[in-house]
Amino acid sequence: MKCFSYAWLGLLGLAACNTQPTSTTTATGPGAASPPATLVSSPGTAYHVYRALLPGQTDSITLHLVAAPRSFDATGTTGHFGSYYGLDGHPYTLQGQPSLAPDSVVLFETSPEKAIDPNGPTLYWRLRRQPGRGDLAGTVGGQPAHLRLVQPTAGALTFAVRYFADSAAAFPQEPKSPRGHISLQALVPTGGDAAMRERLTDNILVGLRGDTLDGLPPVTLTALYKQQRQQFFKEYREDAADTRPATADTTGIGAYAPGLNYEDQTNTYVLYRQTDLLSLGFFHYNYSGGAHGAYGTTGASYDLRTGRRLRYDDIFRPEAAQQLPALLGQAVRPLVGLAADDPLDKQLFVKKMPLTHNVYLTTGGAVFIYQPYEIASYAQGEIRVFLPLAAIRPLLRDGLPLPGSSVVARQE
Repeated sequence: MKCFSYAWLGLLGLAACNTQPTSTTTATGPGAASPPATLVSSPGTAYHVYRALLPGQTDSITLHLVAAPRSFDATGTTGHFGSYYGLDGHPYTLQGQPSLAPDSVVLFETSPEKAIDPNGPTLYWRLRRQPGRGDLAGTVGGQPAHLRLVQPTAGALTFAVRYFADSAAAFPQEPKSPRGHISLQALVPTGGDAAMRERLTDNILVGLRGDTLDGLPPVTLTALYKQQRQQFFKEYREDAADTRPATADTTGIGAYAPGLNYEDQTNTYVLYRQTDLLSLGFFHYNYSGGAHGAYGTTGASYDLRTGRRLRYDDIFRPEAAQQLPALLGQAVRPLVGLAADDPLDKQLFVKKMPLTHNVYLTTGGAVFIYQPYEIASYAQGEIRVFLPLAAIRPLLRDGLPLPGSSVVARQE
């Protein structure tokens, strides 16, 4: 089914890297936990916001598009990831596809809700950057479309894209040695209120590090990358030493290359941004041998009145745990090709939807993210279930940065 193949398609560029080692790429980071308001993006990266009226729709959409190097792809092209939404706050995701033309942006839909025919063709956005304003124009699903670049207001909160990458040889003395590659792409807040920006930056860095608790001291982005790089190369070289062929077996190096072309990628994307609410996605992919790598996205919402991260317990009342599984069970069925009365285990690993705390907010509802193998096979990919605000509002805590929410924001 088409909805099962989207995540797999999105990883084709990643999987190809396992057999195409390239030369080392490096970039520098901001070097400060609280970056200046004028921080600029790393070379070859960009973060832009667009607005458009898509063909056949009456409400405009907002698109957040991040561009960064496609890590270790031998083509050297730029990669893109996009998230867009309309007035209902339901987010949809777009994955970039390589294009040799520098002003071309090719994206395809990765949200199963956009597959009118589950077995039909993939919906593509084929766009080209326009001279002057920087708009995008072309086709969406074969129909003409024009995306207007939204310039941030002077001094307003926006993001710089910072990118780091490096590689190391498994066997430094061998000219055909496989390599281990690591990259980190982060979004660093710039502009906005200085105190809020500093708190937001610290909390984003904690999220990038993968901490599940708040209150832990953040590290600088540069220091975080150095820690991850050091740990990755240490483990990589240990694994390589365990599998190294005999010195005399020079032809054996190539035979070991596919399994030792390790990768570790961390990327940050904007999933939703509206008024006082920001939701990011921390995507991590790791390949350390075997048939395929492991990947998953962690959603993270932030209250832009304070810079505070909103975790599951900050969003939902205690009684929500008893009611959310049934709502998730209803909403997941059309995403995986099930009828309303079909048992879940006809397509999934579970008879009843488990409640994940991997959730992020929009002003129109909440998205629950199930990573591969949590409720479905790797081939089915990551499953994201959207519950509209009308269905979950009685389960939400007060004070959230949502329309109609009561009580002022809680300070950290």
